[in-house]
Amino acid sequence: MKSTIVIISSLVALFMPTLALASTWTIDPDHTNIGFKVKHLMVSTVNGNFLKHTGTVTIDDKNMAKSKVEIRIDAASINTNVAKRDEHLRSADFFDVAKYPTMTFVSKKVVKAGKGKLRVTGDLTLHGVTREVVLAVEGPTRESKDPWGNIHRGAAASTRINRKDFGLVWNKTLETGGVLIGDDIVIALDIEMIKDKDNTVMLQQLK
Repeated sequence: MKSTIVIISSLVALFMPTLALASTWTIDPDHTNIGFKVKHLMVSTVNGNFLKHTGTVTIDDKNMAKSKVEIRIDAASINTNVAKRDEHLRSADFFDVAKYPTMTFVSKKVVKAGKGKLRVTGDLTLHGVTREVVLAVEGPTRESKDPWGNIHRGAAASTRINRKDFGLVWNKTLETGGVLIGDDIVIALDIEMIKDKDNTVMLQQLK
């Protein structure tokens, strides 16, 4: 029996250097904002966000390249604080939420971009179209424990897309020149994550 334990311990010691622990996190919807802004009449900026979203993050602090993120957004939850405008945005002129109810972002590559910064490349699926985008990320922050014992971390991310790349082409030409709505959309995410209770996974490190 003792010899069996010794053999098992030796095997664990042999393989442990090739394994690393990564933590898994759930995005906290109550403390997360997924927002956007776009030019209106070429003179001002309209801000909005999506009220319903879910997501998971895997963080490997020793090798951020092994980290992953996946976010799902309910397109119908779009909110610009103007009910009539939001109804139009949900229609077939824009997001067509009846046909394309969900938007997703799935990461493919994570690289360091300076102290406390990352560049996360992934696939954004919007209006039934998938395009590669790059998020400029600040974070993740250090861990912080709330009064109930839950562990939290945060991150902020941003990117810019052209809505026409995703088939969102509706617009109106102005008599004074220009168009009603700009093509460039700035997306900004302020994310808070809660560490899962079963919070670690083993990642194989390829040397």
